[in-house]
Amino acid sequence: MDLKPQISNEPGSPLTGFSVNGAWLRALEATANIAEQSQLTLPLIIDEIARRSGDAPALISTTTCLSYRQLVALSNRYARWALDEGVAVGDVICLIMQNCPEYLAIWIGITRVGGVVALVNPNLTGPALAHCIGVVAPKHVIADDRAMASYASARMDAACPHKLWRHGAAAISDPPINKTIKRFSGQALKGAERRLVTLSHRALHIYTSGTTGPPKAANISHHRIVSGSRWFAGLMQVGPSDRMYDCLPLYHSVGGVAAAGAMLTSGGSVVVREKFSVKNFWQDIEETESTLFQYIGELCRYLLNEPPSLKDKSHKLRLCCGNGLRADVWESFKERFQIPRILEFYGATEGNFSLYNVEGRVGAIGRVPSFLTHRFPISLVVVDPIAGEPARDSQGRCVKAGRNEVGEAIGKIGAGAAGRFEGYASESETERKILRNVFEPHDAWFRTGDLMRRDEQGFYYFVDRVGDTFRWKGENVATLEIEEALCRCPGVHDANVYGVRVERCEGRAGMAALVVDRNFDFARLQRHIIASLPDYARPVFIRIRAEMEVTETFKHKKHHLAKEGYDPRKITDELYYFDRAHAAYAPVEPRTFDLINAGLVRL
Repeated sequence: MDLKPQISNEPGSPLTGFSVNGAWLRALEATANIAEQSQLTLPLIIDEIARRSGDAPALISTTTCLSYRQLVALSNRYARWALDEGVAVGDVICLIMQNCPEYLAIWIGITRVGGVVALVNPNLTGPALAHCIGVVAPKHVIADDRAMASYASARMDAACPHKLWRHGAAAISDPPINKTIKRFSGQALKGAERRLVTLSHRALHIYTSGTTGPPKAANISHHRIVSGSRWFAGLMQVGPSDRMYDCLPLYHSVGGVAAAGAMLTSGGSVVVREKFSVKNFWQDIEETESTLFQYIGELCRYLLNEPPSLKDKSHKLRLCCGNGLRADVWESFKERFQIPRILEFYGATEGNFSLYNVEGRVGAIGRVPSFLTHRFPISLVVVDPIAGEPARDSQGRCVKAGRNEVGEAIGKIGAGAAGRFEGYASESETERKILRNVFEPHDAWFRTGDLMRRDEQGFYYFVDRVGDTFRWKGENVATLEIEEALCRCPGVHDANVYGVRVERCEGRAGMAALVVDRNFDFARLQRHIIASLPDYARPVFIRIRAEMEVTETFKHKKHHLAKEGYDPRKITDELYYFDRAHAAYAPVEPRTFDLINAGLVRL
């Protein structure tokens, strides 16, 4: 079997001669022979690139630069560590670390020998973190120094036994795993060390909030990693001279798989940053000579809100790729920073289809060309706004949304590569996302939970999330999870969380209506929120109410609260917002309201 990957020799360049059909053709060519190379996983693709161009930079950070040869050697050490610890094919290891080159080397090495790596959000604490670890039943947990305190707060159930490994500064009495692995060879695995790992095997668990409840661990196969990486590489015309600036979380599919994978399957470089910095972004882009960067819509808005600078255009970027870039930001962002091409796309971590806006249609999330409808079998169905479920006709079949009519996007589940739904670690969660008897008896479709509309030219536009979940700072925020966290604070009797629209901001900002007791301590609530919730999930606004309105079935009424928003001229309840400048909640006064809507207060 020929295990040599198809590596593009075409260097990254400005869009000279760019054509829409050419981009689609490159993506199709890059993924055409995957089924014929069932053992060609990402670690083996990287091995081949290292044999050809070993000294080429693969992963670049502010402190470390790993060449392809060094990346392979480091991943081999982690592979041998996994073998030495008795990790079997399919065994799970949780990885809880901040962005760094070794993050990728760890999961590439472990998956090389069949281990499954769960990429856990390092910002989680307490019950939320305990849930994410427990749901995948790991044999081992690797946590960096900063995550160790969070791990201690999780109070793991004894029914989930595992071994904890620290990654960080060396200690005599407790050597971290990054020191332990140095006793293993970085040479290629040989003989009995090699395991049969195919594209059909599971490689990762990546967590997603879904529409309700706590995070779900999506199953990600080697096939999904390789096909997605090559597809993006083809659309972006990636070559060995390209550098992808990646400041998005590596525990997400966009930053950790799509952005990194496109480069590592093409011989390019990934510039890894721990987090996004609006102040240092353009200087960093220039100094690293990046040619591409991965975005979420809010990142672009933050950059556009900054005062103009000479650094705005002193870069070598030829393309930026991502999702969530709204129409009101798109053109201004492209023009001010002179970005030759923007590739907007849509895709859920666990979804069975994606959309790509290759044409650059402002505000659209993509379309499906006629020659690819068999590969992306999708539809929009009308949703009952009360039940939050797809509406059914008199025959019990779902109703297709018409042109420019809003409907939930669903993808047909097929047995082959097209339409494959790999599900979650939990079988019950997997079943909840499948819609059956949709248009025909016994057919099955994946529910995205996303409302979209499709125009006359076939372009799709994102509208909203179905149900209570909303997006903020590029994350799906489940209201039930936040409500439960708030109600654990002493003095809080009831909590109703929802998203509110904010002028000049992507998604919806979290707002919590609270019923509290007479001796309620607001400072204590603030400390509780910071300790219990990651930044994106913390309520931006808080409204103190005398009582909570509920339906006849004792469900919180949210719609009218969300519609009222946070305007102190219309609301007599006490209103607060999180003042980032002082890291504290402060009253929402009429002037504050106006400044927030003018985009002069960063939320």
